[in-house]
Amino acid sequence: MVALACAAGLLAAQPARAEIVVNVNRADVQPLPVAIPAFGGDASGAEIAGVISANLERSGLFRPIDPASFVERNLDPAVQPTFESWKQINAQALVNGKVTVVDGKLTVDFRLWDVFAGQQLLGLQFTSSPENWRRVAHKISDQIYERLTGEKGYFDTRVVFVAESGARGARTKRLAIMDQDGANPSYLTDGGSIVMTPRFSSTSQEITYMALRPEGSSVYLLNLETTRRESLGEFQGMVFAPRFSPDGTRVVFSVERGGNSDIHVMDLRSRATRRLTADPGIDTSGSFSPDGSQIVFNSDRSGQPQLYIMAADGSNPRRISFAAGRYTTPVWSPTGEFIAFTKEEGGQFHIGVMRPDGTDERILTSSYLDESPTWAPNGRVLMFSRETAGGAPRLWTVDVTGRILRPVPYPQSGSDPAWSPLLN
Repeated sequence: MVALACAAGLLAAQPARAEIVVNVNRADVQPLPVAIPAFGGDASGAEIAGVISANLERSGLFRPIDPASFVERNLDPAVQPTFESWKQINAQALVNGKVTVVDGKLTVDFRLWDVFAGQQLLGLQFTSSPENWRRVAHKISDQIYERLTGEKGYFDTRVVFVAESGARGARTKRLAIMDQDGANPSYLTDGGSIVMTPRFSSTSQEITYMALRPEGSSVYLLNLETTRRESLGEFQGMVFAPRFSPDGTRVVFSVERGGNSDIHVMDLRSRATRRLTADPGIDTSGSFSPDGSQIVFNSDRSGQPQLYIMAADGSNPRRISFAAGRYTTPVWSPTGEFIAFTKEEGGQFHIGVMRPDGTDERILTSSYLDESPTWAPNGRVLMFSRETAGGAPRLWTVDVTGRILRPVPYPQSGSDPAWSPLLN
């Protein structure tokens, strides 16, 4: 558990000029130069500053300045920095802090400064156990991101995904989990079955996923805290593509029987199941809207896979994608602003987004095989898997402008990611 408390002097006097503002919606935004010296005090201070720097740089909105250029050193968060020293290296924002460990408790004080306005923008203190220093760094990163962009951060999160190993065509697929920056990876299954489509609950540390064995497929719920696993039950046909409702009380999934697949929903409290689609086409990949009132899915009822939206009870289905290409794996953003999807057109695969009414379609990526988008909890960044011809899939991120495209710093092969909510 990580506790948060406000330090004295959280709000300073009004700035002499407009405060720093980073616009996350502009595709032409220039990264903000920010200085992040090693935090003083305990030896972990340098590591904490390093994680903060890496998080902010990877967002594409910030450009951490090379520490070798720093003029002022050994800063104390309780003392106002010499702003002229930071203006010399064109640092527009400065982050400094101090780490202490007393009686087994880690305390981190940090400040965020607007250098050219000479103003403190943020001053907070975090306490935790020493082994949680990375989470403290992620929480500080979230606070800085939110203060400078006006949007919630997404750094104190985890990603569940399918870790792949072995030769092409005979890969072992295990359920795995890691921090959003690729740190602390661990396996959740032993590779005895092929796992697919892991998905986080938005209300708890619980995931749902599909496991495929020679005797058939099953959908499971896995509690990450207790490691308790339970099946959703037995179904006639293959069951796949599960996903939680926003309130965590339902799971939508697909069932394939005799070459036809339809979308079903289960109430997790009563285990009552209801079929939502009954079309001769293949209906799959259901994803709830943030308020739980609608479901987006893909269907080939028009001849090839396209995106459709229906009410959560299955009524009023309507098509929203009409451009050329095949649309699959739709997922509604946490803010409700966009629906992300995989698109195949002209021998290339793309990750794209569109409004829920089908307007403002944006193609964000293009490669031999890009697929399986998942949203960061702030709805501004997507993670997906990318595979090159003859290669193994790797995890990548892209922002909603398509400008900031980065590989995830996880060195192994991975596919089908799912981003967690912000951790408590």
